[in-house]
Amino acid sequence: MTIVSILPYIQIGLAVLLILLVLLQQTDASMGAAFGGSSGGSIERTRRGVERTVFQLTIVVAIIFVISVIASIFLV
Repeated sequence: MTIVSILPYIQIGLAVLLILLVLLQQTDASMGAAFGGSSGGSIERTRRGVERTVFQLTIVVAIIFVISVIASIFLV
């Protein structure tokens, strides 16, 4: 088996992991605040502990996913 034949399965796994990591992130923003509306006196807070680790892991998985997509474009 070559990397070209394994790459789609890797991308599916990374996509599922990325979706799960994004859904695990906690947010206090409402849907209105996501589109530029006011969230009604929201307080800025920093990420700590597990929340920070999930955030950083989401970024790493997203970067690996993008690299795998670019690799599949050039390898096929």
